[in-house]
Amino acid sequence: MKHFFLVASICLLVAVGHAQHFYKETKQANAWVNKQFKKLTKDQRIAQLMIVRAHSNLGPDHVKEVTALITKYNVGGLCFFQGGPIRQAQLTNYYQSIAQTPLMICIDGEWGLGMRLDSVINYPRQLMMGATQDANLMYEFGKAVGEQCKRLGIHVNYAPDVDVNNNPNNPVINDRSFGEDKYKVALYGVKYMQGMQAVNVMACAKHFPGHGDVAVDSHLDLPTINKTRGQLDSLELYPFREMIKADVGSMMIAHLFVPAIDTIANQATSLSNKNVTGLLKNELGFKGITFTDGLGMKGITKYYPSGEASVQALIAGNDMLCLPEDIGAAIEKTKQAIKDGRLTWDDLNARVKKILLAKYNLGLNKPQVIDTVGILADLNAQTTRIKTLLAKNSVTLLQQTNTALLPLKANKKIAYISIGAAKEPVAATRLKTENHADVYLFGSKAEQGKQLMDDKNATIVMDKSDSAAAQQLIRKIYASGYDAIVVGVHNYSRRPANNYGLSNATIYLISELQKQNNAVVIYFGNPYAVRYSCNALNIATAYEDDDITQSAVADWLQGKLAANGKLPVTVCDNFKFGDGITYNNYLPKASNYNVDTKFNKIDSIAKDAIAKGAMPGCVILAAKDGKVIYQKAFGTTTMGGTTPVTENMVYDLASVTKISATTVSVMKLYEEGKLDLDKTLGDYLPWVKRSNKVPLKLRDILLHQAGLNPFIPFYREVIDTITGEPKWAYFSKVKDANHQFRAAENLYVRNDWEDTLYNRIVTSKLTAPNKYVYSDNDFIFLGKIVEAITGKTLNDYAKATFYQPLGMATTTFHPREVMSLNTIVPTEYEKHFRQQLIWGDVHDEGSAMFGGIAGHAGLFSNAYDLLQLYQMLLNGGELNGVRYLQKATIDKFTAYNSDVSRRGLGFDKPEKDNATRKDPYPSKFASLETYGHTGFTGIGVWVDPKSNLIYIFLSNRVNPTRDNNKLSSLGVRGKIQDAIYEAIK
Repeated sequence: MKHFFLVASICLLVAVGHAQHFYKETKQANAWVNKQFKKLTKDQRIAQLMIVRAHSNLGPDHVKEVTALITKYNVGGLCFFQGGPIRQAQLTNYYQSIAQTPLMICIDGEWGLGMRLDSVINYPRQLMMGATQDANLMYEFGKAVGEQCKRLGIHVNYAPDVDVNNNPNNPVINDRSFGEDKYKVALYGVKYMQGMQAVNVMACAKHFPGHGDVAVDSHLDLPTINKTRGQLDSLELYPFREMIKADVGSMMIAHLFVPAIDTIANQATSLSNKNVTGLLKNELGFKGITFTDGLGMKGITKYYPSGEASVQALIAGNDMLCLPEDIGAAIEKTKQAIKDGRLTWDDLNARVKKILLAKYNLGLNKPQVIDTVGILADLNAQTTRIKTLLAKNSVTLLQQTNTALLPLKANKKIAYISIGAAKEPVAATRLKTENHADVYLFGSKAEQGKQLMDDKNATIVMDKSDSAAAQQLIRKIYASGYDAIVVGVHNYSRRPANNYGLSNATIYLISELQKQNNAVVIYFGNPYAVRYSCNALNIATAYEDDDITQSAVADWLQGKLAANGKLPVTVCDNFKFGDGITYNNYLPKASNYNVDTKFNKIDSIAKDAIAKGAMPGCVILAAKDGKVIYQKAFGTTTMGGTTPVTENMVYDLASVTKISATTVSVMKLYEEGKLDLDKTLGDYLPWVKRSNKVPLKLRDILLHQAGLNPFIPFYREVIDTITGEPKWAYFSKVKDANHQFRAAENLYVRNDWEDTLYNRIVTSKLTAPNKYVYSDNDFIFLGKIVEAITGKTLNDYAKATFYQPLGMATTTFHPREVMSLNTIVPTEYEKHFRQQLIWGDVHDEGSAMFGGIAGHAGLFSNAYDLLQLYQMLLNGGELNGVRYLQKATIDKFTAYNSDVSRRGLGFDKPEKDNATRKDPYPSKFASLETYGHTGFTGIGVWVDPKSNLIYIFLSNRVNPTRDNNKLSSLGVRGKIQDAIYEAIK
């Protein structure tokens, strides 16, 4: 069988990006380390633990200073700051040529090298990235940044920032963070790190133990965090734990005073042995390099004189000291500390060898000469593509009271009011050119004091720091009778001081315009500034103010792009973390959405089911004639819990995977002529040869009448029958090269066990053919056929063919890899196998043993994203002008196809005698044209072409236990479905 060899090769690729690679000891590595170490004097060993500042824009005197530090002390590395890429490359080549020991080159490039170097296009801040809903974008971004670093001879990037920014007034972190949700911060930080380390650039998670909840800038003073250790454990430390588990190469230690960790007065965490050694290294088990934050920052120098801070940082347990102020003094004081017994040579020598080992594995055992030819083009090779991806995936619609306002209609009279921009923004130019909009510039520095109308209908009105100009503009706008007014808030400060730089007149203008139902306000910058528009009727935020972001917003305004972003932070009571209206323009809400009293019966049924313990909560959605007529969330995410379910939450779809991933993929391959329903398993899967599964026809497998065993409890043979625990011969508590299949938290299945699982199915007994026996194994085979034909995993194929083009941002296998845990609803507290709350991992044990991707279970989604797939099917294979399937294919698969059951090809259908049955299925009023499926975890998806109706029901009725059949015994899903039919009559 071929599966093992494929998995093994993938594992090798994955493992390369892990931190162990930087500290991997081989015979050659140890020989090089020992050779370099023996060359070092005692002073030079200390200096090897120091990183000094370097610029490429400060002229020859600065170059002389850096040269002297390298030649006199043999420092361990350089951290480059501002300058130009070619100059930096030339200086790096020079500095490496004069260094006795190769230099570790570092940079503080959280959002790419553009934040430090001229001529390099800047990437967005992390807060914009936190608004996107696909963490894989962070991997792409991290890899692109890593490639930038590698091209410029940089070995360590002091990124990502994994501080949880839960203080809107934070003056130093703020939009450098991925947001306020610890799960998203951790996930996105891990992905960013993995992307960089995949190209052998060391990432550095910062600022340990968490710099997000401060109101003081550590560049100016020492911030204090007065939290208990329990509070730190539950929030600030969580992302760092996840980064350690994912093998980040290094950590940067913050300058903070945290009494819960160390009570010594004014003792910064960067200089605290209890923090660096006790907490980070001993308790959390971090084995990589620790860097201090810059030792010249006032949070340190205010309390420690020159040189003494370096000594204290070493005593604390740091491996490398960033930007010590006086190298000579630091060396002398370190030697004195060794004489005094506060440090030992053995300890320092171990750190030096650790640094040298990292240098070897970063390729510094060989000369690294940077070729400057074409370097600028290379550094910018991915910037526009990545920036465009981030911009298009982060536009966030927070409120839309006027559902008819967007998209902007071509025949409407439109105005774009630019507030604060120094020149006409790209968004305004686009609307002026393509929608014939009038453009008004308020606050233009380029035309200060002037009021004029140019030949393109652009009115320029200046902000005079009072409300007179604003009132004048408001009167003009109101008098012009515009159908739609777009208010762009531009060029404001990223920092909260002084109202983000917004004048009183500007705030007044925004507040007046946002009251208009025909106006949409868009903030281009830090979303915290949206607090001035918390009562806006129609409002969006776009996080950055560059041309690419503005163009993405123009696309959204014109209906060419969906707003898929979610707010990464809480702005005010009206706009909280996770808010964002993600309805596409081609699947809108109906005008009476959620207010029509005809739907009250649905509310009553759902609330009654929750009260009776049938489920903790649920999301119910109904769409008719291509519009959402009802969507509501009820209850909590866990039984007896306090976290309310929201409409956008993601559920384990269980067996709805069969139709939402496997069947639609089979349909596509069928109509492309790549799959024949009358061919057999043996025609597509060579590894079933010499088994009784060879002649089974795909048509019969889709109908569950091929005679396959309905269910194989794969997990039972790998758990200890006495203790109930997993047998560790088959599992690992950590993901490594030999255990890549995640079954649950701290539980990874051995790679080669996949072959055993398939062997169990291949050798299982067959039941009588031509008899309806619902089987998971049918769809496990079908999933493998999709993979065999396409050469892609089922997840990758379904995502590329359907989910991504349809804009189904949350529909995926392995949801933990792409979204925050807070958006995923937990399922069972499983006691018989994984012995934990299953949260973000597939509930089905068989799919879990396959690593979460299987043809019968493993798909997750929220209700609206799922709706898009089924609206496409209901439309005959087309949505928003794009065709995905032929109507004939859909009609064939969704019709009755069996003489012995109610089944369609892959799809479930109503009982054929539904009208006369005592217990109609799925509901009394569902027509015989209806098709869909239900899922074990409490899921239901039904499409009725006769009524042009889609009904989606998502719940986690298995929480806390699957031994709860009230959802079925009370007939909750069917009653709600019938209530929808009654409401639309």
